[in-house]
Amino acid sequence: MEGVDLSFANSLRRTLLAEVPTMAIDLVEVQANTSSLADEFIAHRLGLIPLNSKNVDDVSFTRDCEYCDQYCEHCSVTLDLHARCTGDEIMKVYARDLVVSEPRPNEWVGMPVITDALGLGSVICKLRKDQELRMKCIAKKGIAKEHAKWAPTSAVGFEYDPHNKLKHLDYWYEEDPAKEWPKSNNAAWEDAPQDGEPFDYSANPSKFYFDVESIGNLEPDAVVLQGIKVLQQKLALVIQELSGDDRNGDADGFGAPRSPDGMQGGGDYGMNQGYTTPFGDTGGQTMYGGGTTPFGATPYGQSGWQ
Repeated sequence: MEGVDLSFANSLRRTLLAEVPTMAIDLVEVQANTSSLADEFIAHRLGLIPLNSKNVDDVSFTRDCEYCDQYCEHCSVTLDLHARCTGDEIMKVYARDLVVSEPRPNEWVGMPVITDALGLGSVICKLRKDQELRMKCIAKKGIAKEHAKWAPTSAVGFEYDPHNKLKHLDYWYEEDPAKEWPKSNNAAWEDAPQDGEPFDYSANPSKFYFDVESIGNLEPDAVVLQGIKVLQQKLALVIQELSGDDRNGDADGFGAPRSPDGMQGGGDYGMNQGYTTPFGDTGGQTMYGGGTTPFGATPYGQSGWQ
């Protein structure tokens, strides 16, 4: 990335890590589980299985779905898991055993990501003879800011000034820093500093290098494109709020990706001198009763501070 400042490049890095929407199992309905693992343990493992998120924009966030209150074919994908061991050998249950139910928003979303040579996928659990596992899994669209299972990347490498011309790094070394701190591969893209070259005190980093490692639910280039799109939406929302134009805003004034549940109630921030919560204006009342606060009666119903 070139032609931007450090803060913008770092914003994109943080967006790639935490705000690119993907699909992941969010609800698990346990119908039968006679394995040695608890229901919650298996549900957690299911949530961490990468699911194909190609064209995830075809899937609605649950909070925005106009067709349901919890989940439906427009905002989720259903996967069924049914395995039973009938032999004497230990049976392994893999991600390939998850069966995607139709209909779904498109032909890609929700399929377990399987990249091993045998086509098995991640191990979910092991079963002994006569043990059974039968579950209904609901995959939803979400972002990693809510839970790591929606993360599109396992790591995002970020570097600028590989030759350290700006002297932002002070290398600790014993004898020779050039030998003890080898240059990264990104150094080949820039000219090395010359001996005796004067230091430019007004220089700022303008070229940034990203190494995006996907977990398989999206291609690396798709992760970057989605990250740019999300960042554009967030910047557009800031401009919209500053200009006072809410014609294209959501009901709760938030247009960028969030977790499936989001904030309910449609409350707006800053509309009541800072005392309005996202759940609406309660008039200063807490869940335990009491009068208005903080300048009126105390939370215990007295007339004021003594």
